[in-house]
Amino acid sequence: MSFFKKFFSKKKEEELDQSLEKTKQGFFEKISKAVAGKSTVDIEVLDEVEQLLITSDVGLETTIKIIDRIEARVARDKYVSTADLDEIMRDEIVQLLEENNTQDIEDYTIPQGKKPYVLLVVGVNGVGKTTTIGKLAYQYQQKGYKTVIGAGDTFRAAAVDQLKIWSERVGCHFFSKGMYTDPAAVAYETVNYAIENDCDVAIIDTAGRLHTKINLMNELTKIKRSAGKRLEGAPHDVMLVLDATTGQNAIEQATRFTEATDVSSLALTKLDGTAKGGVAIGISDQFKVPIKYIGVGEGIEQLQVFNKRAFVESMFKK
Repeated sequence: MSFFKKFFSKKKEEELDQSLEKTKQGFFEKISKAVAGKSTVDIEVLDEVEQLLITSDVGLETTIKIIDRIEARVARDKYVSTADLDEIMRDEIVQLLEENNTQDIEDYTIPQGKKPYVLLVVGVNGVGKTTTIGKLAYQYQQKGYKTVIGAGDTFRAAAVDQLKIWSERVGCHFFSKGMYTDPAAVAYETVNYAIENDCDVAIIDTAGRLHTKINLMNELTKIKRSAGKRLEGAPHDVMLVLDATTGQNAIEQATRFTEATDVSSLALTKLDGTAKGGVAIGISDQFKVPIKYIGVGEGIEQLQVFNKRAFVESMFKK
């Protein structure tokens, strides 16, 4: 049984392929030119590959790791043809993601013994945070989990209203204390609501403040602590949402948020609208935080669990 048949329907495989189309086009067109007329992987080819990885927003630090791994393979095997280059890169990137705690998962099953499962969602405005929360709530509802969305971004009326619309759309519970209330209180009371209403999952939104405002970022610590006061161990996951189209700026945002709070997972949105899909590899490697979800389109079902092998296989599919 192939990997895709095990984990994905044909539709999901096609969605993933299409979402990475822009990334693949630029990368493979250039790599073909880099190896044209060459039979073996030499220093010149590696220099070209290094530049291609950097321009695909993999990032300098991660690119160097990948190149070092390829060089080690070439030295060990003595002779590596350019025809083997794709396979070697695929293997090394998958291994890199394995080292970064990115585990292949099948669906949206929540961990046993954690009810309600509390998920705190962070990220700046405009990255697709609200949409990701709505899509995630939909997936949990489809799995039969009773879900509540907590409107913790109390500084924007649009954020509260949009989440309420999403809750109605997916048929889940919704908790809000209204505008300009204490976000930490919203977190506490959302967890309390989940407990009292026998919910399986509580997804709590937070304000999408600019990552440069460190004093405001510190509030995330207060919100996290507040959730834990109502339920020991909560939140069980602090998920940072990043926009793939922003490339290296997404890495800068990840830097600020991981400094401000204990980010435990990532969601990468808008992969279908960018040629910078390589940023997924760089972010996971640099911060040692697993990517959990990727946005592959605008549809309500187009939030996929991130599977490193599926992602890499799709990225290298011609």
